[in-house]
Amino acid sequence: MQVDTAIIGAGAAGMMCAAHAAGRILIVDHAKAPGEKIRISGGGRCNFTNLHCAPHAFLSGNPHFAKSALARYSQWDFIELVERHRIAWHEKTLGQLFCDGSAKEIIAMLRTLMQQNGVELHLQTTAHGFAKSPDGFRFTLTKDGATQEVLARTLVMATGGKSIPKMGATGLAYEVATQFGLTVTETRPALVPFTFPQKRFAGLAGVATPARVTTGAQSFEEALLFTHRGLSGPAVLQASSYWREGDEIAIDLSPTADLLRLLKTRRATAGKRNLTTELAAHLPARLVEHLAADLELSGNLADQPDRRLGEICAHLANWRLKPSGTEGYRTAEVTLGGIETDALSAKTMETKTIPGLFFIGEAVDVTGWLGGYNFQWAWSSAMAAARSLST
Repeated sequence: MQVDTAIIGAGAAGMMCAAHAAGRILIVDHAKAPGEKIRISGGGRCNFTNLHCAPHAFLSGNPHFAKSALARYSQWDFIELVERHRIAWHEKTLGQLFCDGSAKEIIAMLRTLMQQNGVELHLQTTAHGFAKSPDGFRFTLTKDGATQEVLARTLVMATGGKSIPKMGATGLAYEVATQFGLTVTETRPALVPFTFPQKRFAGLAGVATPARVTTGAQSFEEALLFTHRGLSGPAVLQASSYWREGDEIAIDLSPTADLLRLLKTRRATAGKRNLTTELAAHLPARLVEHLAADLELSGNLADQPDRRLGEICAHLANWRLKPSGTEGYRTAEVTLGGIETDALSAKTMETKTIPGLFFIGEAVDVTGWLGGYNFQWAWSSAMAAARSLST
């Protein structure tokens, strides 16, 4: 089989690229259906982009690398595409955009665009044996024991990272990059829950509360969720991308209220009220109960001098914890790190040393915040490659 472009990986980036590149396009995936991570994302409604998408929300060894692709195909461009296909959407919070209906609408849109573009889709098919030749790239397709040789003028790797292996995630893009002499930066799970020894918070599983979670110089103020294994929720997932093993995290359990002032006011008007009962009016009762022993929470409000109330509130505003680890790639939403950006053109995503070889999407060392940013990187990097392939 001879094609102009072979795209390996029929996820968000791969399908977007296939839908917009010119020429005879082949797209290959070992999964039973395309866009499986799209299908499960956003609780089945796909958080497909973010209104506030900008380079500051992406982690990379080169913080400037993503600027070109994000500027040349922005969130507004993808919103226009979604609206053109009459997919209803809404903003949930913090600029996060979701389908009103189902994530399957995004997949259907991309499949329609691919069909209109004459793309040849091969599912439940593995691609292997990649080699550079004078006329392009040669590799083998295998399906149900049968093999087929492919010659592609250009090759686009869009196989993603290692996150959620149960969805079929592999490190194929990294293997191909290494094979062709490119550097792969350290990869690790990101946007992932923290774990703690001895199931420290198992008794609080299911409790959620607004919080500000800080690791290093980064802070995120959203919901925190206690789980049987540790901590999750948007604030924790965001912080996990900046956390390293052995680091502490700091949690402010009352990020939007002056808890000390509130307690002093209540002491003056309801001094006989139990301290833990009053705290439970501002924090989840089960959490207050969990903290009661460590903080020696006892007595009535009237029994607490200013110094004591200050100590309690200072602890609640700077609760220091040291996670033992994370839940790993099993539940990580994305992979941090990847193909070193120095090897790629920021404008086209083509490798600088091997003409015709492109890497797009999650496989590249560009990782977005939680909330639609990583999908936008998929769309933007895919379009950067597709436009180059169409010239």
